[in-house]
Amino acid sequence: MSTVLSIEMDDNHRARYVKQLERERQEVLGLIQDPDGNKISILASLTRLRRLAIDPGLLDDGGPPATKTQVLLEHLDTLIPAGHQVLVFSQFTSYLARIGEQLDKAKISYAYLDGSTRNRDREIQSFKSGEKPVFLISLKAGGVGLTLIEADYVFVMDPWWNPAAEEQAIDRAHRIGQDKHVHVYRMASTGSIEEKVVALQERKRGFAELIDSGSGAPITADDIRALLE
Repeated sequence: MSTVLSIEMDDNHRARYVKQLERERQEVLGLIQDPDGNKISILASLTRLRRLAIDPGLLDDGGPPATKTQVLLEHLDTLIPAGHQVLVFSQFTSYLARIGEQLDKAKISYAYLDGSTRNRDREIQSFKSGEKPVFLISLKAGGVGLTLIEADYVFVMDPWWNPAAEEQAIDRAHRIGQDKHVHVYRMASTGSIEEKVVALQERKRGFAELIDSGSGAPITADDIRALLE
């Protein structure tokens, strides 16, 4: 069971998002009569909006940390002194890097894992031993082959197109031998495509059909319009 944390974008972030939303809406509305044929272009537009909903720095490079990152650090300030261990997932390695910069500034030790990590075993062990209480993990790298029952808090920083992939990653903390209650928080920026992705996940467990071949209900032109409202 997970809890959705609704995160308010600050005024500058929201203004930047609304401007980009109008641009992407005009582009996508011209493509959705043939969602299958225009799959790549539609996905590119939706992904730009997802990146911007998370943190403007993922599109514009630099800038202050997003509200999401600040909220995460506020939680860590409470959880780490109490002895908790925390998994932090994102689809975007560029966002994990920005979170890492803020953890460095706050002098919070963390392990890191994505598909390019060379010292995978060392990173995993540093978290399991408690040396590093936070583990930043890309959703793809964290989906399989990990047992992280030391974690009792999980933060999913950006809703994933495919809820099954998200759940598979979260299950790293729910393996056999887990004797603690695991708290799972999924962050979604209010009034953005992220809230709509969460809602669509609930209506259609097969939302990944737009991206991957799968057995879920196919995405429709109306679904895409709903994401851009």
